[in-house]
Amino acid sequence: MRIPFGVIVLAGALAVSGCAQKGLRVLQKPGSGPDEFLILPSKPLSTPESYASLPAPTPGGSNLTDPNPQADAVAALGGRPGALVPAAAVPSGDAALVTASSRYGVEPGVRETLASEDAKFRHRNRHLGRIKIVPVDRYEQLYRKQSIDPFAVSDQFRKTGAATPSSPPEEES
Repeated sequence: MRIPFGVIVLAGALAVSGCAQKGLRVLQKPGSGPDEFLILPSKPLSTPESYASLPAPTPGGSNLTDPNPQADAVAALGGRPGALVPAAAVPSGDAALVTASSRYGVEPGVRETLASEDAKFRHRNRHLGRIKIVPVDRYEQLYRKQSIDPFAVSDQFRKTGAATPSSPPEEES
């Protein structure tokens, strides 16, 4: 009995396609078109009430019609765009939280350390996602042991007498 050549080619292509390195979660945009979220429309031009009241031009500086997405978002949410806090500063309402969370010291470069440790962890556990016939959530596979079961934690808190909010029923799998 002869196996048709097309079946052999199809089986080989299917076997090789499972060897692709796609990372944990593929979040790239499909296709090669433009990313519409990178385009910021400029504000419409308008005639000022008085040309004498315009600020002096600053080469390389900002323009009145330049978009400012952060200030626009603050204004859209009901805030005051002029009251923006620099990214490095801590708002006064969060000062106690930052003090409490840093009471044992702050490790400089913690983000870089965690990123390198996570890369090593994924490299050690890369055998989990070698050959897959169907799409699988590799992120869930790798970090399953590190995830928290919300129903077990909720039960634990209820047993101690702590007030807990109601939660949806546990899904049966």
